[in-house]
Amino acid sequence: MLPLYDENPTYETPFVTYALIAVNAVVFLMMVFIEYGLGKYELVSFYYDWALLPALVWNGERIFTLFTSMFMHGGFLHFGGNMLYLYIFGNNVEDSMGHFKYLVFYLICGLAASFAQIMVDTGSVVPMLGASGAIAGVLGAYLLSFPKANVYTLVFYLVAKIPAVVVLGFWFVLQLFSGLGSIGVEGGVAYFAHIGGFVCGAILVHIFRKRNYKAQVYKKDDWDRVYYR
Repeated sequence: MLPLYDENPTYETPFVTYALIAVNAVVFLMMVFIEYGLGKYELVSFYYDWALLPALVWNGERIFTLFTSMFMHGGFLHFGGNMLYLYIFGNNVEDSMGHFKYLVFYLICGLAASFAQIMVDTGSVVPMLGASGAIAGVLGAYLLSFPKANVYTLVFYLVAKIPAVVVLGFWFVLQLFSGLGSIGVEGGVAYFAHIGGFVCGAILVHIFRKRNYKAQVYKKDDWDRVYYR
């Protein structure tokens, strides 16, 4: 299932979500330039300079890569998929938390995701990069905040309107099974980063969400939706 957009308007412009997408886009374009303008060797060197190497971070080295790796991507599909999820679900989570708290929340989820993957293999020297761990935290927060919001989702060749609890719940279950199957495999998708980020987001949403929000319930297409202010 591939989400396309949701029926869940916001009260405020999601400046932080847009800024995160913009920063990710700039870094990705820079990596494209390195690969096609300078060569793949230079791109690999860039990976090892700025991506997260679990063994080094576990030993207390290159801690800054916990942050720089969040804005790097390994290809057009990797970048496009992550930014699509962030665009669809990030605006409402930002709306429910406020701009600054949302940014802090996003970064904490990214850190939690990285450490979840590091714990799987503390001696790994395979570069780890991508925003999906932090975005997984956004998905966890969205699932608990707006479980009945309709998400228009591409299912095979059809577009279906499905509640967020189904779309994101299915995504999380898929990460769990894929993560178990990836144990012992070097490289590939960092499924445990997705799991760690999602769980972190689901826990922290109760702390970061605005305490003075007013919930308004609307009836539409047989699904109640809750809007947070």
